[in-house]
Amino acid sequence: MSKNIVKDKSFHFSIKVIELYKVLAFERKEYVLSKQLLRLSNSIGAMIRESEYA
Repeated sequence: MSKNIVKDKSFHFSIKVIELYKVLAFERKEYVLSKQLLRLSNSIGAMIRESEYA
């Protein structure tokens, strides 16, 4: 694991959201909600990466 705790936690959060996305999109047929949730989880990682290089 890396030394950045926030990066590690956001990675694990993203994995959980992807699992939730699969359930919402394929089992519950909630396409709009699941895509928005997926975009939200990916933006967290992008913000963390941007703050590291700022």
